[in-house]
Amino acid sequence: MAGGRELVVSFGEMLIDFVPTVAGVSLAEAPAFLKAPGGAPANVAIAVSRLGGGAAFVGKLGDDEFGRMLAAILRDNGVDDGGVVFDAGARTALAFVTLRADGEREFMFYRNPSADMLLTADELNVELIKRAAVFHYGSISLIAEPCRSAHLRAMEIAKEAGALLSYDPNLREALWPSRDEARTQILSIWDQADIVKVSEVELEFLTGIDSVEDDVVMKLWRPTMKLLLVTLGDQGCKYYARDFHGAVPSFKVQQVDTTGAGDAFVGALLRKIVQDPSSLQDQKKLEEAIKFANACGAITTTKKGAIPSLPTETEVVQLIEKA
Repeated sequence: MAGGRELVVSFGEMLIDFVPTVAGVSLAEAPAFLKAPGGAPANVAIAVSRLGGGAAFVGKLGDDEFGRMLAAILRDNGVDDGGVVFDAGARTALAFVTLRADGEREFMFYRNPSADMLLTADELNVELIKRAAVFHYGSISLIAEPCRSAHLRAMEIAKEAGALLSYDPNLREALWPSRDEARTQILSIWDQADIVKVSEVELEFLTGIDSVEDDVVMKLWRPTMKLLLVTLGDQGCKYYARDFHGAVPSFKVQQVDTTGAGDAFVGALLRKIVQDPSSLQDQKKLEEAIKFANACGAITTTKKGAIPSLPTETEVVQLIEKA
């Protein structure tokens, strides 16, 4: 990347997920919960680091036991936490997550307001953001001020410094005032991203059409984009670049918990892109990078929890070679 940089900087929320000790029950039925660090942008940063890449996280945590624990988890996983600030007046966000019998998730959030929502533009670590080869973010940080303004400013700083902008909306409907507001705000920054990844659920939400056909996906394509991805769970991924498009199948594994699979996919893909940016213009290289990312996502579904199940490069290579 520019100046030989390979740093991926993730912006947004980091929180504690409380996951039932048994799968396939409602929150009310759960006998007990395990605490698990989470938050999509933080997961992406740790995924990059786990694969041997340079990663940093920018966001706000509560100045409480959980916030300090999360910052320590970033450091322990090799992620630069120089962009983390603490809020003495707000708590670290919590989410109760049910794992249904099929491994899919349902959420109940405690954020009223949580520290991540209170990050201001003045609190951004500008020098860290300027070092990014890729600046990655979601849409949860667009929901409320002052974090929304901080998010938009951070994108500007990264873009001006030559970073690629990577966007995974990571839709959480329960956090938005309405579906219309979610759709409007998620799309409000759509044109600025170089790389966008959506799930098939998000594709339907944003287009209003229940289909993954090319003509539907292309409603989300913008001329400014370098890459648009639609992840299809265990069916793999469809990709659209400026001069070519295609699909890459996933790997067959025994799924236990899909938490963090999309974040693992994004982290792995960004890791490959910063290592060789020419893959955005080379179909063979891009398909190899997506294959690697699919394997990373697949491995993550074989264990409980996002961060503990993020694989190393060796584990990913072993799965690819075994397939």
